[in-house]
Amino acid sequence: MATKIRLQRHGKKGKPFYYIVVADARAPRDGRFIERVGSYNPNTNPATIDINFDKTLEWVNNGAQPTDTCRAILSYKGVLYKKHLQGGVKKGALTVEQADAKFAEWQDQKDGKITGKKTSLTSAKDEARKLALIAEAKKKEDKAAAIAAKNTPPAEEVEETPADDAAAETEAESAE
Repeated sequence: MATKIRLQRHGKKGKPFYYIVVADARAPRDGRFIERVGSYNPNTNPATIDINFDKTLEWVNNGAQPTDTCRAILSYKGVLYKKHLQGGVKKGALTVEQADAKFAEWQDQKDGKITGKKTSLTSAKDEARKLALIAEAKKKEDKAAAIAAKNTPPAEEVEETPADDAAAETEAESAE
């Protein structure tokens, strides 16, 4: 029987959530499956992937063919790299200790990238929040100034004093 590792869709419209399952290749997408090996939630940033690493590796080694999307997920989690390293051990190119060391190093780098992305996303979110608060405060100050200008009575014009009248008359005479 040909087996595939593929996604089984769940969740409501517009909010997909997937189970990663091992199923017969002839079974429908959301139909019967042999074993559930993980889940994938693309709604979060970065996407949440929970996978039973050992079971998935066992199925891949037994010949289960992942679909394109599942191949990308398994590659992201390191299942296919681990299979590759095990193949090197079988051929004698590597020892088990070397393969484990390479996989541990790769996993540390991957975890660092994921952590970096999460921190950059949170810092960008915090920065956007700060800018929004600054813009909101400025808008509030402008609105308060507009209300204050509206509620203050208009300034009354100052009546001219007799000294000003005399100065205006002398200017008019000198202009003639």
